[in-house]
Amino acid sequence: MPQRLLKMILRAPVYDVAQETPLTDAPRLSGKCQNLVKLKREDLQPVFSFKLRGAYNRMLNLTEAERKKGVIAASAGNHAQGVALAAQRLKLKATIVMPQTTPSIKVESVKQLGGIVILHGDNFNQAAEHAKQLVASSGATFIHPYDDWEVIAGQGTIALEILRQHPKPAKAIFVPVGGGGIIAGIAAVIKAITPETLVIGVEPEDAACMKCALAAGERVVLPQVGIFADGVAVAQVGERPFKVAQHYVDAMVTVSTDEMCAAIKDVFEDTRSIAEPAGALAIAGMKKYAQAQNWKNESLIAIVSGANMNFDRLRYIAERTEIGEGTEALFAVTIPEKPGSFLHFCQLLGERRAITEFNYRYSDKQSAQVFVGIRLQNGYQEKQEIISALAAAQFNAVDLSNNEMAKLHLRHMIGGSGGNALHEQVYRFDFPERPGALLSFLSSMSSGWNISLFHYRNHGAAEGTVLAGIQVPPNELTAFEAFLQQLGYPFTIECQNPAYQLFLA
Repeated sequence: MPQRLLKMILRAPVYDVAQETPLTDAPRLSGKCQNLVKLKREDLQPVFSFKLRGAYNRMLNLTEAERKKGVIAASAGNHAQGVALAAQRLKLKATIVMPQTTPSIKVESVKQLGGIVILHGDNFNQAAEHAKQLVASSGATFIHPYDDWEVIAGQGTIALEILRQHPKPAKAIFVPVGGGGIIAGIAAVIKAITPETLVIGVEPEDAACMKCALAAGERVVLPQVGIFADGVAVAQVGERPFKVAQHYVDAMVTVSTDEMCAAIKDVFEDTRSIAEPAGALAIAGMKKYAQAQNWKNESLIAIVSGANMNFDRLRYIAERTEIGEGTEALFAVTIPEKPGSFLHFCQLLGERRAITEFNYRYSDKQSAQVFVGIRLQNGYQEKQEIISALAAAQFNAVDLSNNEMAKLHLRHMIGGSGGNALHEQVYRFDFPERPGALLSFLSSMSSGWNISLFHYRNHGAAEGTVLAGIQVPPNELTAFEAFLQQLGYPFTIECQNPAYQLFLA
């Protein structure tokens, strides 16, 4: 089969709809990884994904009778757009079954291309089962997203372009893996022409169907699949891709959600384009694998496979990026409930460490729980230094950097009524966002009044915002107001804000 597949790839007429995408330098990523990194920009295709290559190659080979009955496909989004565009060019009817969890940007794109969309199931496998039922009742042809030799051949044209664009053999090519079509096509070409180049597949930790299949020596069905990287949310690798992978894929690597988020930022910093999670998957795997192998100055290529992502997902991705990069740590710290504790805590961290997040709410008179994010310069080692410094000052710290509940929920939920926080005054302050700014703010506030509420989150803007509650007895209000005027920070009084009255007062 390898020689036959290679011939199919060489003959695939994908450029009727696809473009030859550039292989671009990634200078920032290269510096970070200490290797020579290039990105294969499949996110620049007309449907912002490589999938149209395989879809068109398969549909071009339909018989006249098959064309009259139309096509049906199941897809988490990118294959759907490829099928819809190919059907538009070939003037065929295309019905696409998509999981109900598919991002709306992909659904709307398929509709705009003329595809008929049916939303069914929570993942690709459920959508595929429904699509096969429609095929049985309609006689239409099922266009598989990856388990089809002609689809695999279409995806394999990516490797032909890489060989033209990078004549000297690379050390490794990193490829995202869902059902396995793209890695099967790329591996077939690379191992035939430059067998010394490693072909390495990358999967999410919660959707590693190829890794599990290769380890077991047979295809397995994952009991559950994570859908953050919806483009590769597949429970079972394809039969045909698996056969190719067994012979030609050199290694598999899995990455976490946070590592994918960090890779999306890496792609953006070098290209100013925003990859979807599956689109940045190969970059995340490349960073992790190259570091584990201690590679230096090697030529590495990663496929940026797609850029179809809902804009509102960027909020979540930005929140997780720094932890994925190892440049932020989250801690729960217990400190004594007394004036000056906040300031002492920040002084322990030092001006050189930027606080990215600070959440606190008064609970009782003995101790306080603070949720804090700290930007790191030296990863794990610096994190251990922080924990040791806090312990020496008798501040107990719990590392929450890998605590999923804390990252997803707790950081947004810390608050409450404040128990016995008497005479609380609430203000929103603005201050210039620069290193040491938060410490300077707290130093200015340490004038004898107790802080009962504190929330701060660094958003990368020129100004930072703090919501603070301060306990001020009525007979000291005049002095406190004079103090605020001297403080020099713009502020807004929030005591009558309904959000405060309903949730925090």
